[in-house]
Amino acid sequence: MKDSPAPREGFQEEKMENTLEEIRTLAQKKRAVILAHNYQVREVQEIADFVGDSLELSRKAKTTDAEIIVFAGVRFMAETAKILNPEKKVLLPRSEAGCQMAEMVNAEAVRRLRKEYPDAAFVAYVNTDAEVKAEVDVCCTSSNAVRVVAAQPNKRIVFLPDRNLASWVARQLPEKEIIPYDGYCYVHNRFNVEEVRLARERHPEAEILVHPEVPAPVSLLADKVLSTSGMLEYARTSPKSRFIIGTEEGILVRLLKENPKKAFFLLGSVKVCANMKRTSLKDILISLKEERHAVELPEELRKRASLALEKMISL
Repeated sequence: MKDSPAPREGFQEEKMENTLEEIRTLAQKKRAVILAHNYQVREVQEIADFVGDSLELSRKAKTTDAEIIVFAGVRFMAETAKILNPEKKVLLPRSEAGCQMAEMVNAEAVRRLRKEYPDAAFVAYVNTDAEVKAEVDVCCTSSNAVRVVAAQPNKRIVFLPDRNLASWVARQLPEKEIIPYDGYCYVHNRFNVEEVRLARERHPEAEILVHPEVPAPVSLLADKVLSTSGMLEYARTSPKSRFIIGTEEGILVRLLKENPKKAFFLLGSVKVCANMKRTSLKDILISLKEERHAVELPEELRKRASLALEKMISL
């Protein structure tokens, strides 16, 4: 009996290139745009028409003239695109790609807090579902949270669901009374001060950039606290050449691509968001082919949720 032939060298690369080409052809034929978050796997970022953080992708979703939006991210992001584009078909390639932080708060919790703090403005991180967005005054992202909170006329602000981002905002705006909801990102919450100490020892010449979703003791020790888009911009424009990055590891794809002459190190152990990593090229291809996993929202709910998002975008 003859041995089975070994896989042809470069077969996987050829297969991937075929998939990429099929996606591009389908997207053009169906007038689809592919949006991907900075935490997606490398090949998904490469096939996307736009890669960015929540705010950047919200803006792209709002202004695109495509008929179909394929959102390589998690559910609340695809919902946000649908809220802003009710006339378009929004596809989430992996329907089970959720967000644990978003699931920590619901509409009933917001209504209960409204009774407890009737004089407060309610600000919801965009990392929430549509039902929560429909109950608050305005949304924000990590890149504009301080600006959004500062714009509220109320002194008291109920900020949800991320307690770490709330703490960061409170330090920037001492004139506001920030009441944090007790939610968090399970990925960013794993960063700790010991990792910062060791990073300083190993790379004393490098700047430490962390996401505002990290715990307060970590952000207090960092050189810069920035959203993912803020990290990308800072790395491009800084005269420094070495950086320690405290966020989900997917951002390294863009950091290395856009700054080939600079060095980047992850802060501590590799932090991975399992939900962000669910989406594959095959998922995008199938979603486009079959227009599978279209996001649908009741119109009344969508309209109410859109008020908070539109207010955020206007700011």
